[in-house]
Amino acid sequence: MISAIANGLSNSTLANIAQNTAASVSIETTLKSIGRPGFILIDNDISPDTKKYAAAKEFLYQATCLAVYLALITPVFKKGAFQLAKKTFFKNKPEFAKFKDAAEYLDYHNLASKNITNRRATLLKDHSRQKFMHDDLREELQNNKNPEKYPLIKGTIELGSLIGSVLGLAILAPQISHYTIHPMLRALGMEKKEPKELKEQQPVPAHKLDKEA
Repeated sequence: MISAIANGLSNSTLANIAQNTAASVSIETTLKSIGRPGFILIDNDISPDTKKYAAAKEFLYQATCLAVYLALITPVFKKGAFQLAKKTFFKNKPEFAKFKDAAEYLDYHNLASKNITNRRATLLKDHSRQKFMHDDLREELQNNKNPEKYPLIKGTIELGSLIGSVLGLAILAPQISHYTIHPMLRALGMEKKEPKELKEQQPVPAHKLDKEA
């Protein structure tokens, strides 16, 4: 089963499709935060006040989704997927031993994707940033026209991103927005507290408490 997972994650097609998961989801969510409120505002069948309210609510929801996604993916799922794979599923894979964490691998992968001239220029210009844990990685980047990109590691990291996007956008973001959007709308003066909310916040008169006792 482990070999089947490894073969799937090493597949170049999967790696290419998932290569920019975080960037693509971030761009999509950003466009939604602009496009959806924009279409609401140009709808002439809705009253001006309703349009402003609906557009603001949609913008805040998409902004919440983006914030949750960005806060969740890099610090949790990208790093976590790499470390989990390195210590469990692929602990005997030599490529994982070459990198201390996901950030170092992604740094290496970004350089390996450049042509050799630009790659050498980057390495020469920025010595401190490119101190890889294994010296052979730097040699590979400097001397190999087509350096190894370790698709198994890339697939593992991007799989973590995909899982994080599902959890972040489909589960966490709606829950968080439920508790944050309405207070923000009230702070913007676009929403008033419901009478029920106000009633629940009012103290119960003493004479009623005595009767209930």
